[in-house]
Amino acid sequence: QVQLVESGGGLVQAGGSLRLSCAASGRTFSNHLMGWFRQAPGKEREFVATISRSGTGAYYADSVKGRFTISRDNVKNMVYLQMNSLKPEDTAVYYCAAARFTPFRSTPTTADFGSWGQGTQVTVSS
Repeated sequence: QVQLVESGGGLVQAGGSLRLSCAASGRTFSNHLMGWFRQAPGKEREFVATISRSGTGAYYADSVKGRFTISRDNVKNMVYLQMNSLKPEDTAVYYCAAARFTPFRSTPTTADFGSWGQGTQVTVSS
């Protein structure tokens, strides 16, 4: 298990950008599949993006494709989510997640990830 801590959330106007960061503890970070999920008030937690263990592959939810970019640094044990052209509907708590044995695939679910951060709030005003 890795410990995860997100940062970088905040309030931004529609059309703006934010970069979320997720710091992971542990020596086996590069063996973990990483992902970002989000949860808006009254809604279920939903998949946003996932990145392969090597960092060479990524998948995105259709709602963020072309606007968000996930990346990782296996030396610094960091995962990032660059969010551009933000919309009010992107408002949510964003969670970083890690999975030790889950295969890399296009539509992971919350059940695929065993480690979660505490979340960081992103609010996009219109």
